[in-house]
Amino acid sequence: MAVGRVLRPHGVRGELRVELLTDYPHHLSTHDTLYVGEDTPYPLESIRLHQKGALVKLRGCDDRNAAEALRGQLLFVPREKAVPLEEGEYYHYQIVGMEVTTDQGDVLGKVTDVLATGANDVYVVRGAWGEVLLPAIDSVVRSLDVAARRMTVTLPPGLLKEE
Repeated sequence: MAVGRVLRPHGVRGELRVELLTDYPHHLSTHDTLYVGEDTPYPLESIRLHQKGALVKLRGCDDRNAAEALRGQLLFVPREKAVPLEEGEYYHYQIVGMEVTTDQGDVLGKVTDVLATGANDVYVVRGAWGEVLLPAIDSVVRSLDVAARRMTVTLPPGLLKEE
């Protein structure tokens, strides 16, 4: 599961400036290994929170050139080592790909992305209505079934472009 995105090198010793993609950044320091691109393991030497992100040092990434080569890559932890969630909380990967229908039975499409806006997440749904941005709030998302990969929503007035 993605926990960060490498933004750029930090300094000349291979440290990485990372955008955090997790609500539990302090948990990252409990990991021995982070994965680059889901399949390349790097032992974690250090991590420290910095501004709105983190500075990460991976063993084997020892200079600015090695760090530059990782620019734009996602950092992952194994799903089984992720922080357990509370009831009603979901990881973004569980939401992406879900079919979205209205409480009136209209199919809107599938969730293609989850935007973290600060106040609440926004689900990007693409389908017959084009791109629809749904706020992830209780008054809109009426039910969410991870096992069935379905979400039922109540559309706020004016959300869809009328034809």
